[in-house]
Amino acid sequence: MEQSGGGEDGTQAKAVPAARPLGELRRRGIYLLPNLFTTGVLFSGFFAIVQAMNGGFETAAIAIYVALLLDGMDGRVARWTNTQSEFGAQYDSIADMVAFGAAPALVAYTWVLKDLGTAGWIGAFIFCAATGIRLARFNTNIGILDKRFFQGLPCPAGAAVMVGLIWVLVDFGLTPDQWYLIAAVTWATAVFLGITMVSNIPFYSFKELNWKQRVPLWVILLAVLGLSVVASRPSLVLFALFLAYSLSGYVMWAMGRRPRSVLPEE
Repeated sequence: MEQSGGGEDGTQAKAVPAARPLGELRRRGIYLLPNLFTTGVLFSGFFAIVQAMNGGFETAAIAIYVALLLDGMDGRVARWTNTQSEFGAQYDSIADMVAFGAAPALVAYTWVLKDLGTAGWIGAFIFCAATGIRLARFNTNIGILDKRFFQGLPCPAGAAVMVGLIWVLVDFGLTPDQWYLIAAVTWATAVFLGITMVSNIPFYSFKELNWKQRVPLWVILLAVLGLSVVASRPSLVLFALFLAYSLSGYVMWAMGRRPRSVLPEE
């Protein structure tokens, strides 16, 4: 996204531009590079839906993770190249809604929730609707809340947990035809993630990390080791990491951590 990185951690333009003639608006155009990344997010979400409809649930899950990676790049590319725009901010929100809201919900529904009948599509819709509410609230709360924390679970992380569960179960050879309990677990996960996204539970945003500072060589070694661990069983490791993050907010909340509000910028 052009106003932020990672989908939910940037700054939107606050000034309302003066009215311009329609001809001038047509000539302005858009910035290509950051919007290509955002288009990649949108395409990954669409591709995940298509794959789920064709029974390729593992590929669908991987596509959502690719969308998550691209979503973390578009805002940074926009800032590095000084190509932020209001168009990019709006386009990013739409792409996020498809890739992290509609796509995971439809993948889960096509995979197993459809077997639950009405309860199944209700569970999928709860997740999808919560993503839209989460994105809308985030866009309106920029400059108001403590930037060190997210208010509620970020929707990319929620999508990663949702499709990560499916990827793990498929990777380990567990299918909906074998255990009806899988459908109940998937439904409970979708509802839990939906509630967590629209809650006021604080989640650390990692915005205080300075990625440009010098680090000791052993940090690079740890990074290589971490990549090796992920590569050993990506479905299990990625799901475990995002699941731990989705629970970390409840731990902080239990410890009394609350994001402080700040005055909006003039």
